[in-house]
Amino acid sequence: MTSLSLKELNKLPVRLASGHRLCAGCAESIIAKQILMGTSDEIAVSLSTGCMEVSTTVFPYTSWNTPYIHTAFGNGAATCAGLETAYNALKKKGKVTEEIKFVNFAGDGATYDIGLQALSGAMERGHNMMYVCLNNEAYMNTGIQRSSATTLGASTTTSWAGSVQSGKKEFSKDMTAVMVAHNIPYVAQVSPHNWRDTVTKASKGFEANGPAFINAISPCPRGWRFPSDRTIEMAKLAVETCVWPLFEVVDGEYTLTAESARIADGKTEKKPVIDWLNSQGRFKHLLQDRWEPVVEAYQAEVDRRWNKLIKLSQL
Repeated sequence: MTSLSLKELNKLPVRLASGHRLCAGCAESIIAKQILMGTSDEIAVSLSTGCMEVSTTVFPYTSWNTPYIHTAFGNGAATCAGLETAYNALKKKGKVTEEIKFVNFAGDGATYDIGLQALSGAMERGHNMMYVCLNNEAYMNTGIQRSSATTLGASTTTSWAGSVQSGKKEFSKDMTAVMVAHNIPYVAQVSPHNWRDTVTKASKGFEANGPAFINAISPCPRGWRFPSDRTIEMAKLAVETCVWPLFEVVDGEYTLTAESARIADGKTEKKPVIDWLNSQGRFKHLLQDRWEPVVEAYQAEVDRRWNKLIKLSQL
């Protein structure tokens, strides 16, 4: 599927129904719906334990209108790879004829930390599947604990801010770069505020004829502490400050997309990181004068990663 007109997208079946129990303002269902619009073929979904899983499959109900399997935190990629392998075997025997795409959804905890080994193995083996990280930058499902996707200065229940600590001490792991290093056909970062960019990248991922990885920023009102009606605004701000650039890597070639491409070209203003920090309660302590060095370090690291990304996209 290459056309992204609203008329044609509206003809696709509803693969994730409403009525789930995700928090008000949660971006995860928005992202999943956009990803599932990336193909008109049948889709089989595996879903690692996390917010999305516990909220969309509360027995005896489900929001999924696709073949679906729940996996544990650590083996989502392995389960999805198993589905793809079984499908290929059945297809060779003539027992399956329809085209089926395979996707695993997982949170950052199940991607960056607990499930990294299974994810790395599936990507290295070359399974024809897509892995989507719903990245809300912490273990939100189990109480807002820090993960390696949690960024510098964020206050969580295991990296709390106080009189002697300014929140998490480390920058977030660059998981997208880790996936690029696996030399897979398709890697991308997306944001739910730009549905066209997300659906386009999902389409490319489904058609990659090999492993694909999409990292999606997923604002969390509860964990990030912002009003639930500002989710899309928060997602857009992440891109505008270059905290979360939009880009894709096709067979090792980097390309900036959407707003990020316009920022790199000087057509759109790059907003300062302080705008990002001001927008969320998890960073409110950083506005104190004594934590100014942390804010400066945050801005410097965002600039360093952004400038590196620009250079990579120009190679």
